[in-house]
Amino acid sequence: MSGEIEGEIVRRGDAAYDSTWSAMLWNDLKPQRFPDLIVRVASERDVPAAIRLARSEDLRVAIRAHGHSWCGSPLRDGGMLIDLSVLDTCKIDPASRTATVQPALTGREFVAALAPHGLAFPAGHCGPVALSGYLLSGGLGWNSGHLGPAAAGVRAVEVVTADGDRITCSQDENRDLFWAARGAGPGFFAVATRFHVTLHDLPAAVAETTYVFALADVEPVTRWATEAAQRLPANVEASFMLATASPHITAASPRPKVISFTGTAFARTRHEAVRCLEPLRACPFAERALFRQVDEPKTFEDLYGTSSGFWPQGHRNMVDTLWSDTGHETLLPALAASVTHAPSERSLVIAPLWPASRDPTLSLDMAFSVLGETYVAPFAIWDEPAADAVNTRWLRDTMRAVEPYGTGHYIAEADLTADASRARRSYAPEDWERLRALKAAYDPANVFHTYLTP
Repeated sequence: MSGEIEGEIVRRGDAAYDSTWSAMLWNDLKPQRFPDLIVRVASERDVPAAIRLARSEDLRVAIRAHGHSWCGSPLRDGGMLIDLSVLDTCKIDPASRTATVQPALTGREFVAALAPHGLAFPAGHCGPVALSGYLLSGGLGWNSGHLGPAAAGVRAVEVVTADGDRITCSQDENRDLFWAARGAGPGFFAVATRFHVTLHDLPAAVAETTYVFALADVEPVTRWATEAAQRLPANVEASFMLATASPHITAASPRPKVISFTGTAFARTRHEAVRCLEPLRACPFAERALFRQVDEPKTFEDLYGTSSGFWPQGHRNMVDTLWSDTGHETLLPALAASVTHAPSERSLVIAPLWPASRDPTLSLDMAFSVLGETYVAPFAIWDEPAADAVNTRWLRDTMRAVEPYGTGHYIAEADLTADASRARRSYAPEDWERLRALKAAYDPANVFHTYLTP
């Protein structure tokens, strides 16, 4: 059956295995898990053939689009890894305001392709992330407070099932599978080969207001910003960050820890963007800010340039997530204590307000759901393999400081290796049971790996 596959098949023990294996994850922190063979498809036609090969050799299957899973979900011990990275095209229909995208197209590439047509999509904040894992997990991206999670814009998904059959799922056909495809993430029990999505008007004007304060001011900053943010319209994305001050803020060595608060308005005109940010203009202690930037014009390329600075290539990365019904006024001071003692100056905590949507109806009828009123994501980022243990311990300790307030996790960025409950707690209980039942129905032979566990 391997003769049916036009792409490359690399088996463990082959001369090319080590370099191929290493290329499967963007992260420099690569877990020591080794599939028996890696199939690098040449086209969508190879996907059913790869599934048939896996079944003939009794191999379980994992999927990789762009390898941006922080905890390395595509890499499993044994079985087959299907690499979809050449499937990266998109077809845009400006008249119907829709697009069809392949799984390995990155968010940054998609945004750039849409711009000449005056169209947009809530792609992920991290430019190199492929659309497949992002959309399958729900998708918390640019302007999602207004547009909703990215999966809300998915109209249909073309998939290859565990039997090797090609089918389409949508609200009108294979509806259960469509429900799972919008949120199941790395536990999805089929191979998504194309997504059909709805597009939106491209914001003609983007503006950003940012305040940066010493981390010692975390409590008053959080109180002020949380109250001010309540007056922001839904098209303003607002978030906190706890981190080390950027070099452009201070030349001090070591650079101090800071709390920043940023509002990014996505609007039709410059005037509208500035008006949307008005609630952030009057900070009562602005004179204490280490850095202040008000109503700064931005482009999507600017936004991606900033985010790539936080998550540069060539580093070792771990992240975990927490939904909570406890306010940022409680969560951020607890997290600030951890950031103060982070072993790496690159490590940070992001806490977006309304990361999925200001409109809860946009998250209905999909496996993804908002599990709390607030959301935080600590990132451990470092360089040296010798520092793996201390940075892993920092991330786990940081999470333990806020887990008593937790109501769940976000499957796309949860550290599934931290605890066996991570995947289950990324879903409402009834949704978790529905996913398990659908996995048994669509994949009774257990062809596809389920969620990664410790």
